Amino acid sequence: MRHFSFLSKLLLLAVITVIATTARAQKMQYFRPNDKTGLNIFETTKADTVSFNKLHVKVGGNFTQDFQMLKNKNAATPNIQNGVNVNDVMKLSNAFNLAMANLIIDAQLADGVRMSLTTYLSSRHHQEAWVQGGYIQFDKLSFLKSPVLDKIMEKVTIKIGDFMPDYGDAHYRRTDGGNTIYNPFVENNIMDAFTTEIGGEIYYHANNGFFLMGGMTNGMLNPSVKAVSAIDAKTGKVNKNAPALIGKIGFDKQINPDFRARLTASIYNVNSSSSNTLYSGDRTGSHYFLAMENVSANVTSNAWSGRFIPGFSQQVRSFMINPFFKYKGIEFFGTAEVAKGRTISETALRQNTQLAGDIIYRFPADKENFWLGVRYNTLKAAMAGVSNDVNINRTAGSFGWFLTKNIMLKAEYVGQSYNDFPTNDYRHGGKFHGAMLEASIGF
Repeated sequence: MRHFSFLSKLLLLAVITVIATTARAQKMQYFRPNDKTGLNIFETTKADTVSFNKLHVKVGGNFTQDFQMLKNKNAATPNIQNGVNVNDVMKLSNAFNLAMANLIIDAQLADGVRMSLTTYLSSRHHQEAWVQGGYIQFDKLSFLKSPVLDKIMEKVTIKIGDFMPDYGDAHYRRTDGGNTIYNPFVENNIMDAFTTEIGGEIYYHANNGFFLMGGMTNGMLNPSVKAVSAIDAKTGKVNKNAPALIGKIGFDKQINPDFRARLTASIYNVNSSSSNTLYSGDRTGSHYFLAMENVSANVTSNAWSGRFIPGFSQQVRSFMINPFFKYKGIEFFGTAEVAKGRTISETALRQNTQLAGDIIYRFPADKENFWLGVRYNTLKAAMAGVSNDVNINRTAGSFGWFLTKNIMLKAEYVGQSYNDFPTNDYRHGGKFHGAMLEASIGF
């Protein structure tokens, strides 16, 4: 793949922006907009509100720039190597982080048939252009000329491709490289469920607000046709790449003009994989740069600062519940997650438990262009080779402003602490805190 300089990427994004803003507006069917109007949209609905005239393409994108003002410290036992304490944390200064940008191409291929492709133009972990994923979504099968299928598809959606499995609702509100427009905060959950896998999902939407999803993927971000030879320590047999099974059930309804209620439960299960990445598949990285890393870290290799990666590469059994309530300008979004997993060299599953809650107040009532928010996130995790569970806690407060539906500014103050880590782990007694400023564009 040819690599592009950062300046070239910015120039490309500027050209795309000009094209997108000067071209005639094109409406997409069954679609989540990339701007403010996409807030609080989860799975696309079966509302058939856009007519299809002909094939058309929508070019969109995201651009985000952060200014970081974080401080950190730890209390780990010194480990001197070549005169350097490698258990010391990286000292930070107030500065701009690497800007991140996404390119999004959506194509309305036929009535009820849409394709989406996302490319990272610049990100912390992959500074070069890199495809995030793409999929095709069927909400109609009119081309098959079957009245029976047409009737079925009034309530069914089919999604096929390389995409983030619809495990939980948190991935609909997370930051993804340059796309920060849906997230009222700067960062995602401490244990961040996001990856892309090859597979398919089928949704059934009932008229009363209930919906059901079942899906299956290959269980890996980076698949390979090479025969597996590694031995699974638990079974004593040659490892197998089993499919990942995903399920989701939920209720989502606008009860009255002032109140919306949503509640979902999701499950993700893969029994055997060469390299599962459900909690390590974000190829863009965290927006807290080097927030809790040791002195030998660098921005690219240590791209997930502030997050916890459990290392469930062989087997994963995860369950997530997400409530979402919106009354007028007040929103609550919660996450309750239990994740069990192991590596190929382990014989027993380790368990991680995560809780998170956001309260957002958007105002004024007629436009909701401003918001105030607070988030609490806690994780209790079992680490491989560590007898006791460790605990990570984060509290964040944010203030934001949509200057237009495409331009967003936000400020955040965050504090995060690391508890019960071994004394020889650089995260022992670790803390970071400070402010973040973020500007974002989405179109």
